[in-house]
Amino acid sequence: MITVPRLSESVASIPALLALNVARFGDKPAYREKEFGIWQTRTWAQTADEIEALALGLLSLGLAVGEHVAIVGRNRPALYWSMVAVQCAGGIPVPMYQDAAPEEIEFALDHCGAVFVIAGDQEQVDKVADVHERLPGLRQVIYLDGRGLRKYDHAALTSFADVQAAGRAGRADLIETLTARTDALGPDDTCVMLYTSGTTGRPKGVVLSNRNIIETSKNSSEFDHLRPGDEILAYLPMAWVGDFIFSIGQAYWTGFCVNCPESADTMMTDLREIGPTYYFAPPRVFEAQLTSVMIRMEDAGRLKKWLFDRFMAVARRVGPALLDGKPVGMVDRLKYRLGEVLIYGPLKNTLGFSRVRVGYTAGEAIGPEIFDFYRSLGINLKQLYGQTEASVFITQQPDGEVRSDTVGVPSPGVELRIADSGEVFYRSPGVFVRYFKNDESTADTKDAEGWVATGDAGFIEKGSGHLRIIDRAKDVGKMADGRLFAPKYIENKLKFFPNILEAVVFGAGREMCSAFINIDLAAVGNWAERNNIAYGSYQELSQHPQVLTTIGEHVAEVNRSVAGDEMLSGCQIHRFLVLHKELDADDGEMTRTRKVRRGVISDKFADLIAAIYDGKPEIYTETEVTYEDGRKGKICATLKIEDAVVVPTTARVAA
Repeated sequence: MITVPRLSESVASIPALLALNVARFGDKPAYREKEFGIWQTRTWAQTADEIEALALGLLSLGLAVGEHVAIVGRNRPALYWSMVAVQCAGGIPVPMYQDAAPEEIEFALDHCGAVFVIAGDQEQVDKVADVHERLPGLRQVIYLDGRGLRKYDHAALTSFADVQAAGRAGRADLIETLTARTDALGPDDTCVMLYTSGTTGRPKGVVLSNRNIIETSKNSSEFDHLRPGDEILAYLPMAWVGDFIFSIGQAYWTGFCVNCPESADTMMTDLREIGPTYYFAPPRVFEAQLTSVMIRMEDAGRLKKWLFDRFMAVARRVGPALLDGKPVGMVDRLKYRLGEVLIYGPLKNTLGFSRVRVGYTAGEAIGPEIFDFYRSLGINLKQLYGQTEASVFITQQPDGEVRSDTVGVPSPGVELRIADSGEVFYRSPGVFVRYFKNDESTADTKDAEGWVATGDAGFIEKGSGHLRIIDRAKDVGKMADGRLFAPKYIENKLKFFPNILEAVVFGAGREMCSAFINIDLAAVGNWAERNNIAYGSYQELSQHPQVLTTIGEHVAEVNRSVAGDEMLSGCQIHRFLVLHKELDADDGEMTRTRKVRRGVISDKFADLIAAIYDGKPEIYTETEVTYEDGRKGKICATLKIEDAVVVPTTARVAA
C-alpha cells in the first residue's frame, strides 16, 4: 500500500510503521482478541489487510483529508485498526472514553467536528443517537457489534463489516487515492487527538503528531529493551494517552502483540491466560488487586495465613534488593526461594504477573507500601511520570534505581527544570503540537521555547537526578500556621488500607486537616459477611460503628507515620467522616481516569466540610446521584463525624 521504509530511516508515520512490520513480521501475531471464550489471532499481514479495507471504505463514504473520526468502545482490535485506518485515509482519529455520558460525548464530537463515529456496540450507538440531532456535521455512525441494532434507522448507521466490504469492492477505484494520502503523511502531520481528563474544567483536545508518538515510542521502548516477542494486555480506556502509546505507538515500533480481553468481567482470567511480559496499570488497579489478596488471606486457613505472613515478612525485607541485584545473605536467599515456591510464585500466577519483565504504574501517585508489596514479590514494577501533553513519558525509573519515593530520571530526549515556584517544566520530542481550537491555553501551557508547565510541584534530587513529585502545584499549600499542606501524600497513605477505596484531604489555610473517606465495598462487605453483620446498602455499611472504628484506626496509623515526616507532620488528620456514597465520574466528582475533582467535591459537599470544622458530631445531608441508566435521584443520610488520634510534634513551621 505504501513505500516500505527501513527502521534505520526516519519513519514518517504510524501507517509507515505498519508497512514495515508487515515486511518484518508478516506472519507473527499483532493482535489477539478473546471472543466467546476463544482467543482469535491476527498477524501483522492480516492486520494490514483489515486496516486497508476499512480505510478504503472510509474513502467510499467521503472522508476528506483533515476530517475527524471519533472512536468509542471497549478495547478491541477492530477499534485499534480504526485509528490507523483513519490516518491512512488522511483523517484524524479521536478515541473517546467508553463510559462517557451522552453530554460528554456530545461536547467532544461537537468540539472536534467529527464527521463519523466508529462505535463498538449498541450502548455507544445509543449515546451518539441521543445527541445526533444536535450535531449537524456528523454524517455517519459505523458500528462494530450489531446485536440489538436490527430495528434501528440505518439511514445514517452502517456496520463496520459493510464499510470494509465496500472498501474491498471499490479497491480498484480507490487504492490510488488511498496510497497517495498515506504516502503524503509526514512526521509533523497529526497522528491522534486525545482529550484531557478535565480535572479543572472542560477537557481539552491534545493534538499529537506522528513525530511525537514515534519518537516517544522509540525512546521509551529502547529504555526498557522492549522486543517483538513481548505481550501486553490492552484493557485501559482507548481514549487515554497511555493506552495509545502502549497499544499503537510502542506496539508498532517494536512489533509486539496486543491482547484484548473479552470483557471487564473476565479481565483477570484473561490476564492470567496471556501472562503479559510488559504490563501497565494505574495505582487503583494495583490497589484493587492487593485488596483482593488481603481479603482472600482473611478467609484463608490458619496455616496458610501463617505461611503468608511469615514469607511476606521475608519478601519485604529482601525481595526488592534481590530484584535490583544487590547483595543478600545466603540464609535470606534460601528463605526467599522457599517463599517463591510456597507463596510468591502461586500468588504471581493468580495475579497474572508470572511473566512480567517490565511493569509500570502512573497516572496518580502510588502508595509506597503498595509499590513495595509488588516489588517484594519479584515483580519489576516501576513508576513513570507523564502527561497527555508529553505523549506520556517525562520520567522513567531505570532498572536498579527503582524507589517508591521518586518517579525516576528524565526519559530519553526529555529535559527537566524546576521553576522558582517549585513547578516542574519539561520539553521533549513528545511535546504536543497544540490544544485544538484553544490557542490561549496552548500559550499558557507551552512557551515559545517548547517548555511545558506540568502543574505539579516537585524537585530534582542532587546526586541521583531523580525527580520527586510532591503534589499538584495548585493543591500544595500551607496550613494556617504556615506548615506545608500536601493532600495527595496523605491520601495515598490512607488508600494503602484495603478497607479504604478513596480519600480526599482538606486543610489548606486551616488550623487542621480533615478527610472524606470512601470505604471499599468489596473489602468491608467481606469483613461484614465474615462477622455476620447484616447491612442493606453501601450507605448503611459505611456508617456502621465498627466500620467507623476500623477506619479511625487506619487514620491513627497514618497520623503516626506522618508525624515522623518533618516537612509534612502538620498534615495529620484531626477529624474525618466516611461518605455515604462512592465518589463517581457520572456525578462529576471524579474524571473518567479516576482523578478526584477537588473543586467539585468542595462545592458539592460544602455542608459536610463546614460541619467538620464547626466541631459537629454528625450532619444530615441530601445528595443528588446519577444512576446507570442516566436517571437522577437523591440519597439522604446522617453522617457521623469522627475525631482522630493525633500525634504531638515539634516540627518547625515552613518558611
